[in-house]
Amino acid sequence: MVKRTVSGHHIVYGVLQDYLTGEELPDTDDERTRQWLARMLVEEKGYSRDELEPRLCIETTFNHIFVRSIIDLTVRIEGRHLFILRYGPGSLVTREKSVIAAARVLDPDYRIPYGVITNGRDAELLETARGKVLARGMEAIPDRRQAEKLLQEARFEPYDDPGQREKALRVLNTFDLEICCRGDSCKLP
Repeated sequence: MVKRTVSGHHIVYGVLQDYLTGEELPDTDDERTRQWLARMLVEEKGYSRDELEPRLCIETTFNHIFVRSIIDLTVRIEGRHLFILRYGPGSLVTREKSVIAAARVLDPDYRIPYGVITNGRDAELLETARGKVLARGMEAIPDRRQAEKLLQEARFEPYDDPGQREKALRVLNTFDLEICCRGDSCKLP
C-alpha cells in the first residue's frame, strides 16, 4: 500500500531516486514525468547522462516577491548549454515566454540558443533569440544527432543588455510564482 501525503498542492507518494543523480526526491506525479523525460533523453534520444544537468535554478526578487525558477533539464553538448527543457502540465503556449526568458539568462556568458517546453504528451522546440516555435510534438525534442546539427547552427551570443536581462528575469518572476490552491505563495522546501 502506498502512503500518500499532501505537501502544498502536490500528492506525495513517498520518495523516488533521481534517474540522473541518484538523489532522493519527493515522489509526485510531476516528478515522475520529469524522471520519464530524463530517461527518454538518455535511453531513446541518445544523450549521455553527463550531458544532462537537472534542476538548475534562477532566483529572482521583484516587488519583495522571491521566486526560484527551476530548469528541469539543461542539455550541454561539447561544453556549451544548447537547450533547456522545462516540464509543466497543461497548455504549452502559456509557458513559452518563461522558457525563452530562462534560456536567455540561465548562462551568464551567453543566451542558450534553444528551449523545449513539454507537458509530457506534447512539446515545442523554441529558438530563443526571436522566440519562434521551430517544431511541435514530442518528436520536436532533439535527439543527440539532431543536437549536433543544432550545435553547428547555433549562435552563442551574449545576452548582456541590462534592460533585456531584467525583462527576462521579471518574466520568470511573474510566470514561475506558484500560487497554491489556498490562495497564497507556496512555501519553498
